[in-house]
Amino acid sequence: MSPLIELDDVRRTFTVRARTGRFRRERREVTAVDGLTFTIDAGQCVGYIGPNGAGKSTTVKMLTGILVPTGGRLRVAGVDPARDRVHLARRIGVVFGQRTTLWWDLPLRDSYELARRIYRIPDARYRANLDRCVELLDLGGLLDTPVRQLSLGQRMRGDLAAALLHDPRVLYLDEPTIGLDVVSKARVRQFLREVNTAEGTTVLLTTHDLTDIEQLCDRVMVIDHGRVVHDGDLDGLHATGESERTLVVDLAVPAPPIEVPGARTVKVDGPRQWLAFPSRDSAAPIVAAIAARYPLADLSVREPAIEDVIARMYAGASIG
Repeated sequence: MSPLIELDDVRRTFTVRARTGRFRRERREVTAVDGLTFTIDAGQCVGYIGPNGAGKSTTVKMLTGILVPTGGRLRVAGVDPARDRVHLARRIGVVFGQRTTLWWDLPLRDSYELARRIYRIPDARYRANLDRCVELLDLGGLLDTPVRQLSLGQRMRGDLAAALLHDPRVLYLDEPTIGLDVVSKARVRQFLREVNTAEGTTVLLTTHDLTDIEQLCDRVMVIDHGRVVHDGDLDGLHATGESERTLVVDLAVPAPPIEVPGARTVKVDGPRQWLAFPSRDSAAPIVAAIAARYPLADLSVREPAIEDVIARMYAGASIG
């Protein structure tokens, strides 16, 4: 069985003009994607991550047919995206966290009806898919609300439903939880897990939120400067980048730097202290040790930024 998504030495360059004098401009080529080669099998949930400007959005635009590769071979569900966008559109769903595919002044229900006509979804299939999405995403009370009146979290849930009404084989998600509150993030993640496991929908997720990756993805690809620098599971990424999480501890009173096994204090500011510990380790024993020895008032755990993980990967490579 062939992979659902195939990229073979895919490249994409852009020509830009830069001012070199008062009246002169110089043309130069910028490489956004530089020889990407990978495959994704049906049913996988893959995190596609990297710093801003790494080439993530360019890759997704080529996978959807919006951009044409400068070189290389690219196929999605047996289709060349650039040559057959209409055919491909029936096989994919796309959600951009900062944009919407819904009609701004129309109620959600009307937006879904328009999607039904655009994708020519049979009535029985449309009703079944809509009912499932409404139930899982808790959209029942929002169907008659104009999109412009929805909160960001409500609109995101509405966009997810719209992207899945036609049963796409592949779902592309670009920052699907950006700006959402904790409750909305949890609901969106639960829905995506259901779609991936129960329906077998292949998911490609780009995000800066490592919690999205931890809770949804069984594979992580890191892209930087248009190239894949890591392809494996999340534990492998943390091990390669030697990433650390941060435990922010608020004590009842100021105290000297906290000393507990498995963590080191990196900053002290009055009663607040910051402790670093390896991302692959559990925070539970560290928290228990602090609670047993110090007057604990509050604490929180901060995940490492993707940029920090990648920076550590390169630092380790240069040292080695």
